[in-house]
Amino acid sequence: MQKGIFVSVPVLVLSVSFAAAVIFLLSSSCSCPSSVSSPNDVGVSVSDVRLEERISPTREDIEWVRDLIRSNGLRMQKNELRKGINPRTRDQQLADLIQYKGISHYEGEEEANNHTALPCPGELLVEQHHSNYGEPWAGGRDVFEFLAQSSNLKPNSRVLEIGCGTLRVGLHFIRYLNPTHFHCLEKDELSLMAALRYELPSQGLLRKRPLILRGDDMEFSKFGLDTAYDLIYASAVFLHMPDKLVWTGLERLVEKLKPYDGRIFVSHNVKFCSRLGGDECAKKLASLGLEYLGKQTHDSLLFNHYEIWFGFRRVKP
Repeated sequence: MQKGIFVSVPVLVLSVSFAAAVIFLLSSSCSCPSSVSSPNDVGVSVSDVRLEERISPTREDIEWVRDLIRSNGLRMQKNELRKGINPRTRDQQLADLIQYKGISHYEGEEEANNHTALPCPGELLVEQHHSNYGEPWAGGRDVFEFLAQSSNLKPNSRVLEIGCGTLRVGLHFIRYLNPTHFHCLEKDELSLMAALRYELPSQGLLRKRPLILRGDDMEFSKFGLDTAYDLIYASAVFLHMPDKLVWTGLERLVEKLKPYDGRIFVSHNVKFCSRLGGDECAKKLASLGLEYLGKQTHDSLLFNHYEIWFGFRRVKP
């Protein structure tokens, strides 16, 4: 007969009971989380996960690209046409587009007109509108980073730009924000054509559905009566408008700005205010429920330039 260990039923029951008690005490005293949440858990959305997305490059990012340039032995060369299949200046590209209805084109009038889903004017395809500003096109990214960080912006925030032009700044907001959360009022037809017929399609941003409307009357009801913005900004726009129209716009905008946390930023100067005199300006702002927060500047990442911005917030609920 094989020898072994014999355990009676009462002893087995006591052992199991004691083990269960120990496990209960250990689990009740543990401060560890019961589970690790994931983006698929109930109550956690994809937009919540994006809240921690960085906006500006870090010092490590800048050192990384500098090291990569150095390690490849790169030096800036003279900006001239390179050898290629069909090198062209912008003017030459435009001439080709006008003459041939394309660069590599189909033969025959009927074929040439049947292969483009969203035909774009040649002037936009060669990006002539990128030269419509007093500074490089790349400066739009600098403005976005400054405004987004100064306003504590998140992807689910809502933004209104007054005078978005060809979306030099707006493209970065549209890409960062959730769909439909970027609004713009712009009066210039050519700028709107560049924004809608070239920039949004070429950047793959049609899916973001920004609401971009034509108008020069500072009328914002067309964006929705209940819309509340986290950020409203005007870059080099108010200085080209009559003071009376600016004040009319501010009176309408204050009702669309979120109280306390929402921000209005105006670039370059606030002569519409300073021309009234310091005390009168403060009184008029207070009557609208606005508070002046002061002047800020930001530098460009890529070229020697900085911009001045004046901040305001709504102080009445």
